[in-house]
Amino acid sequence: MADAVARFSGFAAGYDAVRPQPPVTLAELISQWAGVTMPDVVDLGSGSGLSLLPWAGRARRVTAIEPSADMRKVAERRIAGLPAGAGEFTVIGATAEETGLPGQCADIVTASQAMHWFDPARALPEIARLLRPGGVLAAYDCDWPPCVDWETDAAYAAFDARVRELEVAHGLRPPYAGKGGHAERMRRSGLFRHVTEIAVHSRDEGDGERLTGLARSQGGAVALRSRGVSDDETGLTRLRQVAARRLAQPKPWWWTYRVRLAVR
Repeated sequence: MADAVARFSGFAAGYDAVRPQPPVTLAELISQWAGVTMPDVVDLGSGSGLSLLPWAGRARRVTAIEPSADMRKVAERRIAGLPAGAGEFTVIGATAEETGLPGQCADIVTASQAMHWFDPARALPEIARLLRPGGVLAAYDCDWPPCVDWETDAAYAAFDARVRELEVAHGLRPPYAGKGGHAERMRRSGLFRHVTEIAVHSRDEGDGERLTGLARSQGGAVALRSRGVSDDETGLTRLRQVAARRLAQPKPWWWTYRVRLAVR
């Protein structure tokens, strides 16, 4: 995850302010799949700790693995504010490929918006090592953008396509950026007895300013900005204009999460 660390260095607060919090439904689903009511959870690439919140009061122990010092600071502040009885939460500076944790220490390993940063040839064996027999790997990502407004959606799609094109042109595209390949890589690894994929939905809300911030927080946009690529070139300026007009006031945001479940 070295590239992810470099991209988001100094951007943790901005990232945390606009990204969605995964729904509690995910923790309920994954725990049911693992057959454990109060599981031991390892969360890989925890970022600012938003992915830890669904486990508050629903896990015995949660270990967050995050290589970015900036992100860890935000995550540590977040778990410090959890209520009594939320469970035992720990944040560790490590990577998905080398967690430093003992074998068979987890009922569940999760990766929220992070699997595309991992080297699967190294990370999947490490995840398998961490899981107890029957344990579950849950790698999930939300679709970009949330479903809010048709015109804003069209502008976001144009922005996203342009960012991908520029990432390739500048040699910045992560090697495993195709999130649709996660489940197949899990199957091909031979490390899991069963792999499936489902969709889970959630709702929050936001305005045009938050949507523009969300677009700016995506890894490709962050990397291109650091290379001096302008917002006009990426289409962010156009998206900002459309979002300001169409989402002048907060509206409901409808999210779709793609969840890949692999049983050890």
